[in-house]
Amino acid sequence: MLGNVLKKFLLILLVVVAYQNWGKIERVFNPSQVVSEQTQATANVVFYTTEWCGYCKLTRRFLDQKGIPYKEFDIEKDAVARKAYEALGGGGIPFLDVNGTLIRGYDPDAILAALK
Repeated sequence: MLGNVLKKFLLILLVVVAYQNWGKIERVFNPSQVVSEQTQATANVVFYTTEWCGYCKLTRRFLDQKGIPYKEFDIEKDAVARKAYEALGGGGIPFLDVNGTLIRGYDPDAILAALK
């Protein structure tokens, strides 16, 4: 009986971990979707987020899937990040600074354009 409960718990845990890291998993199976190494080397992406934001999760997944390095800051947990976010104009999340271009919301095309 205990063995079945443990198996179900481990299965649920595996599903949760896979969901949280899906962008990284996709990158392993579909490397053609990754941006060039030159773009990765010159990318300066700062990502302002919160834990509960669904569009932040989509943005994180997109960045991971494309292999774009980024620095992520939770504006609800980090007071310094919150001040930086507000100094840039804030106004919603996700909020990204991609090589000096400010992007509000989930916008993959704008992210790729700012990286070029």
